[in-house]
Amino acid sequence: MKRLFVVGSINMDLVGLAPRFVAPGETLLGSMFAEFPGGKGANQAVALARLGAHPVLVGALGDDDFGKTYRRVMDKEGVDHRFVETITGIRTGVAMIEVAASGENRILVLPGANSQISPQQAGPVLAEVRPGDIVLFQLEIPLETVLLLLKRFREKGAVTILDPAPAFVLPRRMLELVDFLTPNETESRILAGLPPKADGDEFSLAPAQALLNLGVGKVIQKAGSRGAWLVENTQGTHVPAFAVAAVDTTAAGDSFNAGFAFALAHDKPVVDAIRWANAVAALSTTQPGAQTAMPRLPEVEALLLSKN
Repeated sequence: MKRLFVVGSINMDLVGLAPRFVAPGETLLGSMFAEFPGGKGANQAVALARLGAHPVLVGALGDDDFGKTYRRVMDKEGVDHRFVETITGIRTGVAMIEVAASGENRILVLPGANSQISPQQAGPVLAEVRPGDIVLFQLEIPLETVLLLLKRFREKGAVTILDPAPAFVLPRRMLELVDFLTPNETESRILAGLPPKADGDEFSLAPAQALLNLGVGKVIQKAGSRGAWLVENTQGTHVPAFAVAAVDTTAAGDSFNAGFAFALAHDKPVVDAIRWANAVAALSTTQPGAQTAMPRLPEVEALLLSKN
């Protein structure tokens, strides 16, 4: 199997469950509070490990209790964290997550040590990269670091996957380094510099097609319960979602990317890899939390077989 690398954020998620989203200026009684290890980079690494991969994570932690706790979590999950640096005098990143009874969520991220990740930090890990290996990126760490490491990994012959969240307009020279971009429709519009979708507008692949014109290799546009579309050239191939009883969608996007990368590493065709991604993402929504909800390989294989 090809090796899998993740460059990205590590956060402790502070989660509160409420009957609905809190309105501005309102105080609302919730029913649950919990701390979960999270962060888009670490989420993807743990999701890969639970599927049976041995991912290498590049990131940063603070020298606080959350940082110490996270090291133990990564050891337990089987994530290679040799290239996760501890930054003295800085706190570990935190995400404050409001989860409504419907399963939808709103997230405020405080980057902490994630803001200190530099391209130089990843120098040693690049010596381990071989052509065809796969690396996953997100946008919760400094943009210049993502840009330079995309370039360095591509120079080593790696396949690059970028989850553009949080979304903002990216330079064309960065998009040209991405083999697979995995936005939802809202993120696609932001990245392409298009106006937000108006009420009543139909689902559209036009933003994804605009991103192809900016140099992205392929776009996989995620659509939640509707599945995902592979967009290449002027074609859009729909890959349906798996119907599940969603409890918490916090890490569905991270699970999707991990499932996609895992399948690619096992030489699955792209459309089949998206089906794997949909299965992993669906299962991750059936439990609360981020990493705690990531499914194991037998669960994913059972869901895939049940829908053949």
